[in-house]
Amino acid sequence: MKFPKSHSLQEIANLLNCKFIGDKDFQVLGMNEIHVVEPGDIVFVDHPKYYDKALQSAATIVLINKEVECPEGKALLISDDPFRDFNILTKHFKPFQFANVAIAPSAEIGEGTVIQPNSFVGNNVKIGKNCLIHSNVSIYDHTVIGDNVIIHAGTILGADAFYYKKRPEGFDQLISGGRVVIEDNVGIGALCTIDKGVTGDTTIGAGTKLDNQVHVGHDTVIGKKCLIASQTGIAGCVIIEDEVTLWGQVGTTSGITIGAKAVVMGQTGVTKSVEGGKSYFGTPIEESREKLKQLANIKKIPEILSKLK
Repeated sequence: MKFPKSHSLQEIANLLNCKFIGDKDFQVLGMNEIHVVEPGDIVFVDHPKYYDKALQSAATIVLINKEVECPEGKALLISDDPFRDFNILTKHFKPFQFANVAIAPSAEIGEGTVIQPNSFVGNNVKIGKNCLIHSNVSIYDHTVIGDNVIIHAGTILGADAFYYKKRPEGFDQLISGGRVVIEDNVGIGALCTIDKGVTGDTTIGAGTKLDNQVHVGHDTVIGKKCLIASQTGIAGCVIIEDEVTLWGQVGTTSGITIGAKAVVMGQTGVTKSVEGGKSYFGTPIEESREKLKQLANIKKIPEILSKLK
């Protein structure tokens, strides 16, 4: 997430009421999660296990809960609770905007697009040309939709990321300030849920088709011309490359990559990254031929035990 204008390190530290290390005029351009940070971004880290990863990332400002040596060319914001302060920044730069009409005045809707009754289109949404939005679709603020997109009834674009920190009093949510981006010629079935990024974009590539009741987690990027069947659940920060097929009730863990033109058979648990151009099945996931051989061998166990007796 980029800020509307550049800010100084001193300005951000004053906003958070925290100490900083670095030039007070050090340029701050935005904030992002570690997997999408760029120079000028703030990244937060609150566990020693991840200090080095954050300090050596592309981010040039690190919001951290311990005073450590600052890498050359970077700056630190020293906070007693970086998770809390990251939320403060999100609320400051991307505050919730109340809407009291079905289609926000700031929404941009392209020529030939049809929006059926009882749908909601939020603030600063952009919808391209010749789209069809069926009834009871909710399109949250800042969502971007390309041309020739069809979205069926009951689908929700832009709900918050499922991202929490456990506290003694319960779970503290990491506030989502990202977007959903739907490219041209995408088809989305009924009752799908696509969560927005925490600070970046959740993206559905051009020509991809989603069946009914598909869930896509925050910051996931789905490539072009993919097919995703009903009741599939895709976790956050997943990369699905072009022309992948996911059959019904596939589930994935977070932070993995599914290679281009892979086919994942129904009810598979994608527990790790897999190469493209192959077919997969089972939990834990394996190439389908190997998994089916294993299942065939399991069926032979009673016969083998009988012979041993």
